[in-house]
Amino acid sequence: MVMISDLKIAIGADHAGFNYKEELFKFLGDCKELKDFGTYSPASVDYPDFAHPVANAVESKEFDFGILVCGSGNGVAITANKHQGIRAAICWDLELAKLARLHNNANIVCIPERFITLESAKAIVEIFLTTDFEGGRHATRVGKIGC
Repeated sequence: MVMISDLKIAIGADHAGFNYKEELFKFLGDCKELKDFGTYSPASVDYPDFAHPVANAVESKEFDFGILVCGSGNGVAITANKHQGIRAAICWDLELAKLARLHNNANIVCIPERFITLESAKAIVEIFLTTDFEGGRHATRVGKIGC
């Protein structure tokens, strides 16, 4: 099992995910490295401006995982998944977070702030970051994702 303290994590959000991003940043304070890619206030912004830098940081392997937060999780997930080396998963419960890692080797978790509690968001992030990819038949499937 992976330990959060061993991980380098990139985090970002738009205005609709700002509050949870701030709380998740505090929650993850024990990780090896944590970089906040913004936004830095609840003022209205465009989610691609924050999703692309997080995706770039994970895709380049500068960071192990990414966390993106917006109102629904959809905008940041769609944006991040435009990157060839990214597998971003919208997760709103623990089982989805676990399976995103276990079966899909997802490397960015997308949190829908408007639809889950902060406590759920923290638990989702924790299970996502500490679940190892199962490999095997799932590795074959994940290998077929790229275009």
